[in-house]
Amino acid sequence: MPPIPPRFDITRDEIARVVAAFYARIRQHPGLGPVFAAHVTDWPAHEAKITRFWANAILFERSYDGNPAQAHQQAKNVRPGMFDPWLGLFDMTLKQELRPDQAAAWSALAHTIGRSLRASVVERQRGPGGVPILR
Repeated sequence: MPPIPPRFDITRDEIARVVAAFYARIRQHPGLGPVFAAHVTDWPAHEAKITRFWANAILFERSYDGNPAQAHQQAKNVRPGMFDPWLGLFDMTLKQELRPDQAAAWSALAHTIGRSLRASVVERQRGPGGVPILR
């Protein structure tokens, strides 16, 4: 069977560059930085793992075997309201690091995945009577 073509034109090196630039910004972000710092002790290893995630999602490399929904559910300090600033920072990084066509394609995919991850966090966080906690 022939290999599956990438979702859009991008190289693994470009993916790694975006991931590194994004996490440099995350570490400086006043709201998101502390959330990540509570879980990430080895930034190069984390960035390599996330590069594998995106290489799998975009290039179909099959080099990532994690469970992002489970990771976000188990991180007790991740709240549904954090996904909009996360995606905004990611979009800004994409626009600064890539061609417009690459940035738009990756952004669309990131927003789809972000909605799914946010929903998994909402499912974990319920208030009285089972009402979702959205902040």
